[in-house]
Amino acid sequence: MTKTIPQLIDGEWRESRARELIEVTDPTTQEVLALAPKATAEEIEAAVASAKETFQSWREVPVPERARLMLRYQQLLKDHHDELAELLASETGKTLADAKGDVWRGIEVAEHAANVASLMMGETVENVAREIDTASWVQPLGVCVGITPFNFPAMIPLWMFPLAIACGNTFVLKPSEQDPLTPNRLAELFIEAGAPKGVLQVIHGGREQVDALLTHPDVRAISFVGSVSVGQHIYRTGTSHLKRVQAFAGAKNHMVVLPDAHKDQVLSNLVGASCGAAGQRCMAISVAIFVGEARQWIPELAAQMAELRPGHWRDAHSAFGPLISQQARQRVLRLIAEGKAEGAECLLDGSQCQVPGYPKGNWLGPTLFRGVSPKMSLYREEVFGPVLVCMEVDSLDAAIALVNANPYGNGTSLFTRSGGAARHFQHAVEVGQVGINVPIPVPLPFFSFTGWKGSFYGDLHAYGKQAVRFYTETKTVTSRWFDDSAVAGPNLTIQLK
Repeated sequence: MTKTIPQLIDGEWRESRARELIEVTDPTTQEVLALAPKATAEEIEAAVASAKETFQSWREVPVPERARLMLRYQQLLKDHHDELAELLASETGKTLADAKGDVWRGIEVAEHAANVASLMMGETVENVAREIDTASWVQPLGVCVGITPFNFPAMIPLWMFPLAIACGNTFVLKPSEQDPLTPNRLAELFIEAGAPKGVLQVIHGGREQVDALLTHPDVRAISFVGSVSVGQHIYRTGTSHLKRVQAFAGAKNHMVVLPDAHKDQVLSNLVGASCGAAGQRCMAISVAIFVGEARQWIPELAAQMAELRPGHWRDAHSAFGPLISQQARQRVLRLIAEGKAEGAECLLDGSQCQVPGYPKGNWLGPTLFRGVSPKMSLYREEVFGPVLVCMEVDSLDAAIALVNANPYGNGTSLFTRSGGAARHFQHAVEVGQVGINVPIPVPLPFFSFTGWKGSFYGDLHAYGKQAVRFYTETKTVTSRWFDDSAVAGPNLTIQLK
């Protein structure tokens, strides 16, 4: 009998009373791995109430103690790194190497959270006026919520709850219903690390459960990563209920290639950045802009992409795994068909891809288009599959104009040997994360993940110093202490002298 996974509420793993269950399937076989409940209204209320009550005591725990919890946690994550990666691969279909990378990038944020004491330092100025001092204190918000996507079930939850909790908040995690086993295991290890009862809650479900959290009066802040339409809904609903929201949404990441670039590096990086993780990552390169004579490299690119072979995660020779679901595969197939119908030249077509031994897998082979225009749906929509489109322009400025005209601004990169060209590109391009000879410029946790334009809704980004500011608020204290000999008198003005 298929097991229904539990929820973490008030420090206990509880079986849900939900009548609606969601099948968690292996994308390579369609085997049902587990059932995820759609949390009841009572269960959501219990989780938020526990988080709210726990906050009153957790916020008083000294910052060094909270940091030590994160130190213990990151060590446990390292100890269980391979186990987590195999669990993650089994429910996402990612190759084992890719799954290990998913886990490791999350561990890096947990390590960063262990440095929370210095990140939460405020500011002071002595004698802002005669015998008056002013200090700012950084304090936690309260109950925070994280809503995470299927494509990084370890990394993105770890973007959120360790830092939020290290800052003194409590947290309710609603992971993707498509791969909830990994987030549940992350929570088990967090409890093993010594997290107090009620600091972290985990509930499962779909849109109804998300909306209940977005509108709950006791929730102070919401972190989200996912699609454009859902990100816009999260932001509008959360802010309309006067909550702090950071919503990371879609992307259309361009890699600009100048003719002076190192060709072999360009081609190998393009292949990996477009097809790695089956293209199911928000920082994947989905558009390659070849400038001038660099367009002559496109046939070689097609030849290298054709050598990639998707397969099961236990196969060490697999370049990438399946798409997460049959629905996701059908959506990418639609975009490929529309690209052909709209006149794009399909140099490599992975639509009919099959993997021996896994006839029911959500397979899609590497796919490459040429002659794509900005009006085509293949360019306008985020494909989220192993599909790369090539565009050709005559100058770097034309390439920058093309990138800047796109409504998204998550990531971009330039491959060149010219320092002047690189300086011009990184200054002029209207994208939040820029790589120079780096195809996927995801910053390490001591910076922040800084998507722009339609890729992000909010003001403060994930991890790094910006995330600390997102999960806290500042209190400013102005103080004056009198000597015993001071003579009190009426003070009729607020002016400081």
